[in-house]
Amino acid sequence: MAELLGGWHRSHMCAEVAGVAVGQKVTVMGWVQKRRNLGGLVFIDLRDRTGILQVVVDAARAGQETFERAGDVRGEYVLAFQGEVSARQGSQINERMETGHVEVLADAMKVLSESAVLPYNLEDERISDQLKYKYRYLDLRSPAMQARLKTRHEVCRVVREYLSNQGFLEIETPMLCRSTPEGARDYLVPSRVFPGNFYALPQSPQLYKQLLMLSGYDRYFQLARCFRDEDLRADRQPEFTQIDMEMSFVEMEDVMRVGEGMINEVYRAVRGIERTEPWLRMPYAQAIETYGSDKPDMRFGMTLQTVTEIFANTTCALFAPAIAGGRISAIKVDGGAKFTRKEIDALAEVAKLYRAKGLAWLVPGNPPRGSVAKALTETEINALKDCLGAGEGDLILMVADVKPDVASMALGQVRLEVGRRMGLMDKDAYCPLWVTEFPFFEYDEGEGRYVAMHHPFTMPMDEDLPLLEENPGAVRAKAYDIVINGVEIASGSIRIHSAELQERMFGLLGFTHEQAWERFGFLLEAFKYGPPPHGGIAPGLDRLVMLLTGADSIRDVIAFPKMQNANCLMTEAPNVVDKKQLEDLGICLAENRKQGENQA
Repeated sequence: MAELLGGWHRSHMCAEVAGVAVGQKVTVMGWVQKRRNLGGLVFIDLRDRTGILQVVVDAARAGQETFERAGDVRGEYVLAFQGEVSARQGSQINERMETGHVEVLADAMKVLSESAVLPYNLEDERISDQLKYKYRYLDLRSPAMQARLKTRHEVCRVVREYLSNQGFLEIETPMLCRSTPEGARDYLVPSRVFPGNFYALPQSPQLYKQLLMLSGYDRYFQLARCFRDEDLRADRQPEFTQIDMEMSFVEMEDVMRVGEGMINEVYRAVRGIERTEPWLRMPYAQAIETYGSDKPDMRFGMTLQTVTEIFANTTCALFAPAIAGGRISAIKVDGGAKFTRKEIDALAEVAKLYRAKGLAWLVPGNPPRGSVAKALTETEINALKDCLGAGEGDLILMVADVKPDVASMALGQVRLEVGRRMGLMDKDAYCPLWVTEFPFFEYDEGEGRYVAMHHPFTMPMDEDLPLLEENPGAVRAKAYDIVINGVEIASGSIRIHSAELQERMFGLLGFTHEQAWERFGFLLEAFKYGPPPHGGIAPGLDRLVMLLTGADSIRDVIAFPKMQNANCLMTEAPNVVDKKQLEDLGICLAENRKQGENQA
């Protein structure tokens, strides 16, 4: 390194020069952000991850050769300067820069490496995702990306410090493990030593952390890498990181106290937001009925009201089918009467995406107008106005369905879309809550059976244990989610620690005794040897950093993310591998096998 730099050693990062005394000699290194040649002087904005520093190259001070070389450098050249810190004067001061009160007068310069012409302007925010992710190493140079990854580092530091102070031990669990059905598809890794057998990359460290509790480690955590082969969206990636933790001898309140304290400490350290009051607790059923979501966005009101009883004797064809056993949900949009018909029709399309048959709307007035204005009686309209507190200039939106949750969830999505359009979602807000009392089971109509809503290792509520066989749909889980600003940040639960109850749960989920022991035998066997009561939670690191930085997607807070089809434009992964590698693993691709059969 000393030979490459010719004996030069960097004394300060660029932004650090702001705190250096005028007249002090410094050595700085970085990339050329901008060069301005004013004839007798060359001004170079030098950039590193701390910020930008102006360097002035004067032929009289640095020599003619250095001056000429400085005049030839281009953007993203990597340079080193030795020089003296000088105070800027008058109009030369740039208040927008952290180093805007000083500059470095160059005595010497080295060109450490040159740069080809960039494929795009790094300051162009309109660049396409395809180009940005193909040249991700260039995108990572942007101040925005560097600030986000710095925040990610800070979150990790705060988490480690907080949990260590709470008596947790950081323990790593395997990346190559057994494939077990936990919901999403596994990523499989073929074994060369055991041909025809496969490892799986962990969807989570769930079973390992439970075994650590059985092993007596009491409080465990790790920043765990997880892998799920599932369809992607803005807040999903095939590989992601979760702040995984587990505790022994605890009830829900103990785990929730630690999780709440940790997130509060992260927001205090990273964003300077102090929160002392306890978080809101909201049962799952209330969240669905009031917000139409199990991750309610509390940054704005516009809550859902169940208005089914108002229309008990209605003749409205849209509402009548939902009266017996269904639900009619409504929201009031303050000032929503100004929405155009085209805008309301677009909201109706949102409702239909979530299985609603349509979106009814009404603007109170004299006369009232809307899609159901003529189908409702004056008594029904007045009762609806009173229930919602609606008046002149407001808009009432309603969804009716024979399935109560469909009505609520469809209107809940409409609520979110209205919130987005009206600018009601403050990215700088911090509105956390716990959602509790999740159903243990949910019915999968495609498979025609019940499946676990969280995972099969969750403990049911004690009072609901008698319902397991007779009414599984009514069983509630000792499960709890952290939701911040409408984003699910963490999911956790108290775990089953009884081999008998665990096998009973597997049976209810459709596993035979043999299948349960074939797939989870190591866990059931371990539970014979004194497992303690335990529970845990796993906040998603990527989602948490996304909220803290105001990013739109977790791709913006991951150094090298995948695209929506799980490929990497930069490295072109996934890709074909050498035939010899496949032969070593005993793998014959289906296409090759078909060709061989045809030749035979």
